[in-house]
Amino acid sequence: MSVDGVSGEERTDYTREESRIIRRRSANLLREVLRPSGRRLAWSIALIVLGTMAQVAGPALIAIGIDTGIPAAQAGDWHVIVWVSIGFFASALFSASAVYGYVRGFTAVGQNAMLDLRTRLYRHTQRLSLEFHESYTSGRIIARQTSDLDSIREFLGESLNSVIAGLLFMIFTAGALLLVDGPSGLVLLAALIPISFIVNWYQKRSERVFRASRVASARLIVKFVETMTGMRAVQAFRAEERNQERFNELNRTYVGFNNQSMRLFGIFAPSLNIVAAFTLAVVLLLGGFRVLQDGMEIGVLLAVLLYVRQFFQPIDEVAAFYNGYQSASAALEKISGVLAEDPSVPEPTRPVPLPQATGAVRFDRVVFEYLSGRTVLPEFTLDVPAGQTIALVGATGAGKTTLAKLLARFYDPSHGEVQLDGVSLRKISGEDLRRAIVMVTQDAYLFSGSVAENIALGKPGASRDEIIAAATAVGAHEFITALPEGYDTDVNKRGGRVSAGQRQLISFARAFIADPAVLILDEATSSLDIPSERLVQHALQTLLADRTALIIAHRLSTVAIADRVLVMDAGHIVEDGTPEQLIAGTGRFAALHAAWRDSLV
Repeated sequence: MSVDGVSGEERTDYTREESRIIRRRSANLLREVLRPSGRRLAWSIALIVLGTMAQVAGPALIAIGIDTGIPAAQAGDWHVIVWVSIGFFASALFSASAVYGYVRGFTAVGQNAMLDLRTRLYRHTQRLSLEFHESYTSGRIIARQTSDLDSIREFLGESLNSVIAGLLFMIFTAGALLLVDGPSGLVLLAALIPISFIVNWYQKRSERVFRASRVASARLIVKFVETMTGMRAVQAFRAEERNQERFNELNRTYVGFNNQSMRLFGIFAPSLNIVAAFTLAVVLLLGGFRVLQDGMEIGVLLAVLLYVRQFFQPIDEVAAFYNGYQSASAALEKISGVLAEDPSVPEPTRPVPLPQATGAVRFDRVVFEYLSGRTVLPEFTLDVPAGQTIALVGATGAGKTTLAKLLARFYDPSHGEVQLDGVSLRKISGEDLRRAIVMVTQDAYLFSGSVAENIALGKPGASRDEIIAAATAVGAHEFITALPEGYDTDVNKRGGRVSAGQRQLISFARAFIADPAVLILDEATSSLDIPSERLVQHALQTLLADRTALIIAHRLSTVAIADRVLVMDAGHIVEDGTPEQLIAGTGRFAALHAAWRDSLV
């Protein structure tokens, strides 16, 4: 778990030590994504240095032209002023070429870094365990991939090269000023004292505001995503007004933080400009007095004034950069926080090969507790022979789905172990495990793409004949061929072109083509109407043949195809037997079956 606890509610209040850890983590991430572009970055910085030196030479050349070139020209010697003019133009031309070069270089560096960050974030979030995704909402992940990455992109692609050029320009300008006229240079150095106080004041206050702004932005995106994805429920329960009120509240909070940051910037930038104006006035006053006393040439005074003015020219850019820097820094903190998350279900360091699983499953004294400390399974032991179909029945909260998630290794037990063919699931590689165990859930999610592509997800590279055979086996072929483009029909978002029952049949075909040793059906027939359920019952028997299966179902018609029924209560097995044995008894399953039979009358 990362220090900022991203799996819970996002925080904005960190201790000094936590802030230090987060900043170090963010800096390390930035170095990692910039390292592959190190040469290009170094070359771009070299161009900035050379271009800045050429640009800084301008006022000194003007001073030479005024104080030396013009008197020489009056005496008939035009060489000095001509060469000074040529040098001035050449330095400007070289400076412009250098700007073109380093802007292209920094753009490439920024784009490569963004490519790396996006890839890392996408790959890492897929590796993270189900526990993370059940607590870290999709809206927050979207915020990391969109608004946060955009802030970093703007910083790397636009702000960074400007501020490096600006800072170098200020440093070289100060150095040139000290060489041209030491007293004026000392006045400029004295101006750095109030500037440092202003920058320090802004840094401390803006850091907190921008951090809070990123959190507020993420919450706003989360609310929008939740509303759009849950629009049916929103409209069914007439929640539009309540959602609008909550969205307006989040929106006002986000705008409030943005206003705070702009107010801070509105104090920061003018304060720097006031210091700049005061410094220029002091240099002009002292310089004018020295010119009158013949202690300074007019050309030198002009060069000094130009240098002081140039020194403060990048101040606005530096101030604007600091604004972008704080936003990008807060965004980088959030992204580095996600990347710092470790999977709660890690890959084994030395996996045990499982080339061809038979499907024998054992829960060996398994105890499972959620993070809240609530025990769901108190020392659960169960043996399922290879090829046996088990039906789990019980009230909501009995532990059925938790059992299924442990078998699919979405979670690891708190104590004990789950075994497949005598090997702990912790020792089996993810690739072997996903090939051996497949879970079909109530929410039959379909990805954008064709029906055939969604079925082939269970077996990448499957032929069209294999896809059709799988669909036919589960009774999906008829409705698929009736679609506008048959198997090539795009299912659109969340399977929008097919019904809930049809989505479930496609997910069955996906499981069938995967041909796992163990199949888990978690309320997988709940979306089917009675005709569709009857259609799939025979397909289920085909699907379950010669493989171990764990079926969680409330529909007793689905349970009837099981070899063995387990009735669960509070994480314990209270009844165990064949469907016929339990129906003939007087226990809970018999009562459930009787109630179900009476409901059909």
